[in-house]
Amino acid sequence: MKLNTSWTQQQFQQTRKPSQRLSRSAALFAALILVATVLPVLSPLARLDAAPAPQAPSGESGVSVEASQQLFAVMCALDAAGFDADESTLAEMPSRLRLREDLLKLQGPSVDALRQFYHDHRLADSSETLSRFITFAVVVGPPPRFEFEVDRDVLPPDALALEGFQEVLANFYREARLDRRWTQVQPEYDRLIDRAQSPVRHIVTTADGYLREIYKPKFGHSFTVYVEPLVGGRTNFRNTGDHYSIVVGATAEFPYDDVQHAYLHFLLDPLPLKYRKEVTAKTPLLNIGAKSPRLPAEYRSDFLAYADECLIKSVEIRLDRLKDDKLEARLAQEDQNGFVMVRPLVTQLLKFEKAEPSMSLYFPDLINGIDLAAEQKRLANFVFKTDAELNAATPKKPAMTEPSTELDRWLADGDRQIAIQDATAATATFEKVLEKYPGEPRAYYGLAVASLMNQDADRAQQIFENIVESAAASSGRANNAAPASTQKINPPNPSVLAWSHVYLGRLHDVADERDQAMVEYRAALAVSGAPEAALVAAQRGVDKPYAPAGSGAGEKPQDSQKN
Repeated sequence: MKLNTSWTQQQFQQTRKPSQRLSRSAALFAALILVATVLPVLSPLARLDAAPAPQAPSGESGVSVEASQQLFAVMCALDAAGFDADESTLAEMPSRLRLREDLLKLQGPSVDALRQFYHDHRLADSSETLSRFITFAVVVGPPPRFEFEVDRDVLPPDALALEGFQEVLANFYREARLDRRWTQVQPEYDRLIDRAQSPVRHIVTTADGYLREIYKPKFGHSFTVYVEPLVGGRTNFRNTGDHYSIVVGATAEFPYDDVQHAYLHFLLDPLPLKYRKEVTAKTPLLNIGAKSPRLPAEYRSDFLAYADECLIKSVEIRLDRLKDDKLEARLAQEDQNGFVMVRPLVTQLLKFEKAEPSMSLYFPDLINGIDLAAEQKRLANFVFKTDAELNAATPKKPAMTEPSTELDRWLADGDRQIAIQDATAATATFEKVLEKYPGEPRAYYGLAVASLMNQDADRAQQIFENIVESAAASSGRANNAAPASTQKINPPNPSVLAWSHVYLGRLHDVADERDQAMVEYRAALAVSGAPEAALVAAQRGVDKPYAPAGSGAGEKPQDSQKN
């Protein structure tokens, strides 16, 4: 991260009460079924368990989530030129998918010129090609002229490499009538924006709260999360002067870590520059870290950028609340990667957490607290290993037993059938699982989702409630007033439990039972180890009632069979 220039670029590689049976017609949840096409990820969440209710990001606060017509126009141009975009991200955007197909068929003078330009400027790596055009989209102004919004002498190299694309894009924009096409697909983009609001609020609130910063918007200083489905699963982070932006796709799980990392840059980048004298006093640490073959080239000769990145990594570790073995493993990894300043910064952050000033005031003490001599002694005989050596030292996972392999294969089959919305096949698969593996909670969960897709909400609700009751019973919190479960279900993992609460909350919302819906959403938020996507969905349910019809509120949870 080049802190002393106007341009930086980095690409990064989150007590129930018994309820009465809900009575509702099939039409009432036709839209609800749209959210149940893929099952949730079962990976644990390494986040703060609780955070104060955040305020919505907005342009006035300097933080926003939005779509960009410039980025849309550039991606349309790439569509027409034949760029191999990731169409899987358009599963929930039928209008945008049809537009992509139409653009590929376009003919005309401007389209011919566009395709020739793309042919002349594409790179061997398609992701690098996309990155170059995203850079261009971030620094140009709105259609139809697409004029650069910064002086040419400070344009990033990627944008300069596309010399002449402004005119090509402007002509294509007019000939393809992209203004009208944008109006047709804008509602789908609005749904993506709405879905991203909650995790961005959580990131802003959590980071600001930890750093004890009350961000005061300054003219031109802003942080924007742009949503563009065709960028796929790879995020693209840009900084042009005071404007920080990150472009994210429409993947099922919001790229929480990437956006948090970008936002921490937005907050913390000014500090190493402001306190240059204090920071540069620790420069010998870079001389040690640079010996690591894993340290990225951009940090090897720029200590301010190096110190800034180490600071951000150390804050991320504290936000993740890593402890004991997991903390030591992470710090050892950062040492091996060459970021040897992370470990002492984490130690200093423990002192910061007990202090009172905000980070912007405490930062000199944080840096001065690093004992340079002690760190040099610690690292005097440190051996940096190559990737091959580290991989060889990593213990291999034990082979899974055959019954487990069979179970996972069957569960994965059910997930795929859910994904293609074949509810009948999914039901048969999950029932087959339960015949051989009675009580398997992941199979019951899949059966409940398949029931929703079949418009059998009563059965789905019963299964979700039985899953929740089995968790309560296993922890000794079973409600004696609750009806006894007719199904013997083993204790569910955190993901299945959290998503079961979320779906129960949505069913209550659809039935206009807001109080009971709130109980379920809050129960989901209280599940220890719940995945980020489930927490985001639950928080959204707390913020406002679930309204599936045309709202785009139902994000697709991911594959439930992953542990």
